[in-house]
Amino acid sequence: MLLLASLWSGFSDAQTWPLPAPGSRLIGVNQFHVVQDDGGSLENIASQYGVGFLALRQANPGVDPWLPLAGSVLTIPHQVILPETPHEGIVINLAELRLYYYLPGSNQVAVYPIGIGQLGGDTFTPTMVTHVSEKRANPTWTPTKNIRARYLAQGIELPAVVPAGPDNPMGHHAIRLAAYGGVYLIHGTNADFGIGMRVSSGCIRLRDGDIETLFSQVNQGTPVRIINEPVKASREPDGQYWVEVHQPLSQSLDDNPQTLPLTVSRQDQLLLGSPDVNADVTEQAMHLRAGMPVNITNQIHKTDDQAL
Repeated sequence: MLLLASLWSGFSDAQTWPLPAPGSRLIGVNQFHVVQDDGGSLENIASQYGVGFLALRQANPGVDPWLPLAGSVLTIPHQVILPETPHEGIVINLAELRLYYYLPGSNQVAVYPIGIGQLGGDTFTPTMVTHVSEKRANPTWTPTKNIRARYLAQGIELPAVVPAGPDNPMGHHAIRLAAYGGVYLIHGTNADFGIGMRVSSGCIRLRDGDIETLFSQVNQGTPVRIINEPVKASREPDGQYWVEVHQPLSQSLDDNPQTLPLTVSRQDQLLLGSPDVNADVTEQAMHLRAGMPVNITNQIHKTDDQAL
């Protein structure tokens, strides 16, 4: 299902959806957005609808990211396949640049766009299974030696501790993760760009309104899983097969994420090998890597089965 959203004022918070029926992993509804004369960049539109910059760009290939043509119809990628993880706590899929928070006792999941660690050195965000160890409002920032050196190379000398306030890149809220000695955090930002991109020094970055909401909902001890799965596949209870393919994370500046090999879990390999799956549509989805669920059901095979 798609909703036309040309007259909507949009959303600034996370998209919250009811959990699907047992056996289903497909949630959300895509929308259309008609670009206005003064519609701004894709970053502005992404922020308006609570999606990430790269997610919006991949869903709309060929659109000028800085000055989309007025009258253009953009797809807002709100439909997703839930990661194959327990429905609890926080789940972050690095490859899709999204954070999922399963609201306890509510049968709902909130979906947030995120920024993650940039390429190079010690800035890559690792996978992990951990938990929230601390929450801090108005955090200070103590940049590491490597971060200070990187900033200094750009002509910026950081203080030993950056106080809370408008110059603090962590924003107004920070959630510390227990793994790796507590060096990784989920935090806000003082910038108006970079969400849905690889821009951080390794932490998980959210828009300020989103981190404020998440901060108010999670507690110390909340489980956190960080995974890196560019391909997600699902067989829905109605027998339909779906696949969602994202560009894999580059390991170097020379990598082309559009042509890098895709890692597919053994479980998804078996699912995608079903005779009820259309191999041609699946191959096209693997090639396009548009980051949106695609129905790959072999409709001819299904029709034949139903006729028997």
